[in-house]
Formats: sequence, structure tokens, C-alpha cells
Amino acid sequence: MRSGQGPETVARSMSGGNQQKAIIAREIDMGSDLLIAVQPTRGLDVGAIEYIRKELLAQRDAGKAVLLVSLELDEVLEVPDRILVMYEGEIVGELDPQHTTAKELGLYMAGARRNG
Repeated sequence: MRSGQGPETVARSMSGGNQQKAIIAREIDMGSDLLIAVQPTRGLDVGAIEYIRKELLAQRDAGKAVLLVSLELDEVLEVPDRILVMYEGEIVGELDPQHTTAKELGLYMAGARRNG
């Protein structure tokens, strides 16, 4: 993350993308056993997206619980160990990202398919 005044830069003067990166860095640095990431890569450049996804996986691999809330199908299929799909406030599906497709996931997201 680059900013005009380096580490002295006030967050509110940063671009939206840099503010988002700063928030993610702050939350990871807090060292909590649970990391909740809601749309963590929305609006970021490709390099930042890849870095954040790798960091979320590293946090998971370090034993932390990571709750990812995202509308990005690539992110949903690449990052989690399992996927819970909500439709109209109800969990309608639990999927294994290793054994599902974007099309199947989309059907659950649209309410056209439900588990059980």
C-alpha cells in the first residue's frame, strides 16, 4: 500500500482501495482467533485481490477461523473449506468448494435449489 505521506498518512485521506487494505491489515494484525471478512476484495486491483486471498488462506492455515462473506464467485470457490449459501435470510445449501461449480452455486444463490 502506497500513500503520499507514508506511515503518517491519515486513513480518511487515502483512496477507498487503500483504506480497505489498511482495515484488512489492522484486523489481521489484531491477532484474534476469528477473522470476519465481508467483501474483502471488492473494488481492489488484481494484485491486491490475490494478496488478500492468500493472506486469508494463511490465516486459516495458521488455525484461525475465517468467515468470508462475499458475492464474488471466484473468491467463494477458491478461498473457503466449505460454502454456506443464504437465500432470503435462510441457509439453503452447504457445499464443498472442491466439488461444486459456479453454475450450481448460482442456482443456490438464486433460490432455485436447496439442500435437504
